[in-house]
Amino acid sequence: MMARLAEFLFEAALLKRIQRTGYQFLGTGHESVAEHTFVVAMVGWALAQLTPGANLSRLLAMCLVHDLPESRIGDLNQVQKQYVTADPKKALDHLTRDLPFGEEIRSLLDEFNACETVEARLAHDADQLAFLLDLKSLADTGCRAASRWRDPVTARLETAAGIKLSQSITETAWDTWWSKIVIDSNEIKQ
Repeated sequence: MMARLAEFLFEAALLKRIQRTGYQFLGTGHESVAEHTFVVAMVGWALAQLTPGANLSRLLAMCLVHDLPESRIGDLNQVQKQYVTADPKKALDHLTRDLPFGEEIRSLLDEFNACETVEARLAHDADQLAFLLDLKSLADTGCRAASRWRDPVTARLETAAGIKLSQSITETAWDTWWSKIVIDSNEIKQ
């Protein structure tokens, strides 16, 4: 059992090396699936804080595993999906085979894909908001194409907390948090 668990963890760690492919259409930017997953989990955690009754542990688990099948099928962008047919269910069945918690991972992904529970809707919003954060950062640093993607991404949001957070992301400069520390603190010291 421990050897199978080690294999699973090696496979999950592979997501650090799999690049998200949609960035090629922006002409700039890059992110691994694992980097994306980290931000999705952080956004999911924040959304859970804003949503009374949300099951935080289920939401975070869903955020962690939402792109796990990409360890086997890669990250297909919207253009590639027009021509390539992947089988994420088969990939998931194979990658969770013989894991003591394989059924839990399958259940989480079934719930995520059905998008019927509050946790699944929050996880979907977290997925989109993680991308919106990156788009806003790229747009603020001169990538004109990133601004065109904002509306389609925000249109996919489903929760009140997600929509409200997207408005703040859109209105906040990507560097506000650190410029307050560096620039504002230097002005105060002078």
